Amino acid sequence: MGEDGSTLRPSGIASGGNTSEGERVPGLLRLFTGEAPLAQALPLSGEALELGRGALLGEVQDPRMSRRHARVHFDGRHFHATDLGSQNGTFVDGEQIPANTPREVRRVLRMGDSLFVPSPDVAPLQKRGVTLVDGFVRGPVLQQLLAEVTRAAKLGFSLHIHGESGAGKEGVARTFHQHGPQSEGPFVAVNCATIPQGLAERLLFGARRGAYSGADDAEGYLQTAHGGTLFLDEVVELELAVQAKLLRALETREVLPLGALKAKKVEILVCSASNKDLRALVSSGKLREDLYFRIGRPQVTLPPLRQRPEELPLLLQRAVQQISPQLGLHVTLVEACLLRPWPGNVRELLVEARTAAQAALMHGATRVEARHLSQSAGTAFGPAAVAPAPSSEERRAPREETSRAKPVAPEEKARIEEALRQNGGNVAATARALGMHRTQLRRLLERHAISASAGGDSDEG
Repeated sequence: MGEDGSTLRPSGIASGGNTSEGERVPGLLRLFTGEAPLAQALPLSGEALELGRGALLGEVQDPRMSRRHARVHFDGRHFHATDLGSQNGTFVDGEQIPANTPREVRRVLRMGDSLFVPSPDVAPLQKRGVTLVDGFVRGPVLQQLLAEVTRAAKLGFSLHIHGESGAGKEGVARTFHQHGPQSEGPFVAVNCATIPQGLAERLLFGARRGAYSGADDAEGYLQTAHGGTLFLDEVVELELAVQAKLLRALETREVLPLGALKAKKVEILVCSASNKDLRALVSSGKLREDLYFRIGRPQVTLPPLRQRPEELPLLLQRAVQQISPQLGLHVTLVEACLLRPWPGNVRELLVEARTAAQAALMHGATRVEARHLSQSAGTAFGPAAVAPAPSSEERRAPREETSRAKPVAPEEKARIEEALRQNGGNVAATARALGMHRTQLRRLLERHAISASAGGDSDEG
């Protein structure tokens, strides 16, 4: 699958009975076989499901699976797999298990060249599958979220997107723009976290010649977005004085550039985003309450990639084929990626997948394997580790999680310190160089007692 608008069509087996709307259907998600991503739901019939090569798995067969390969049991809270004496073995969370010995499956199950993920509810994948629209991979969770976004856009509301860095907030914002009343106008994306201190007012609202030394006439982001949508990523990074001027511009629909005597009318829809809790920032005095009520509602929460495993194989395939259309995916690569937490989410996954594809080409390989993937990829500067499987509650109502990073490895600590030195201690610039948000970098600096004082610990940039 490589063209926009295509779909991994949902497929499944009969669950053995009727299920009412909204009722959970526990089972397995079959997400990969051979070299191809899949979107197959396998509901449990009763409390157990026996897997093997045959009619049970539908049209897509795996010749490396035994006819009776493994049994998966669900006790109402946990999934357990038992190998039935298969020829090629059963792997639970990356480790082969002995035959006839149950083992809890937290994240991923491998049999032959097929990968399965346990899920407390396979019904969403069964109904919606995984789609690809305008280069945006949409699993069932995202499809439901984007339906809410579309409704807000058609009603002409503002929208706030809450989610971790790299999870795909700009893609959600573009969907908001495309379905709004001003979809024919421009979409202007602004990363407020990267605006140098003291320049936000000029960049947002523009300036007139003579407003300050060397100033020329220049439009700001709000004027550029006239007739379209303004996307303010990490809007909470704006200074309070700039927040006040932004609020006035949004309420009056007028922008007063620096040095101007007359305001200019603007018609824009606003979509904002942040990885922080806006209400908590209002309480701490870092976000104006009146601005929160103007742009902070309605809000949607974009779950992190680790809670959207059905999207990962297709994301990998697209990233690898961007490097070389002839390259395929090896089951071990997809398995390794499903086992990692990916704190940088989709953005990090795509970068690391392309790097792995380049490594495969350098080795003359025809498929990208786990050995081509960097050991630190997707692990928050720590060793590769199994990401905890999302609970039923997390999959239905995702929430922001705190970092569980292990102590930083010496070589990664040296990498951070070297990046700080190269950027003069500028935290924001160092974070960009390392491919993360500066808030994530600050947490790492604090957690691992790394000082940025050599360059003044500046956040500018």
